[in-house]
Amino acid sequence: MIDNYEKSAAVLKALAHPMRLHIVAGLLNEPCNVSKITNCLNIPQSSVSSQLAILKAAGIIEGQRKGNEICYCVSDERARKLVTILNEE
Repeated sequence: MIDNYEKSAAVLKALAHPMRLHIVAGLLNEPCNVSKITNCLNIPQSSVSSQLAILKAAGIIEGQRKGNEICYCVSDERARKLVTILNEE
């Protein structure tokens, strides 16, 4: 049971940044590569890559290679539900 709380805390910690929340919210709509995320958020590619690494390490997203690029999508259902709830008005 404690292991489940630790996993949940890791998800919450990874989502506790506006840029990462924005990235996950965008990935809920459609899988994207780093270039598309960079263009949508208008931030440097290195910043996007750093944030993606944190989300990937927390198990929130996963990437699938398609040729020369990696396409990212949300893989954690808890994160999907949390971000959806947070974006409700």
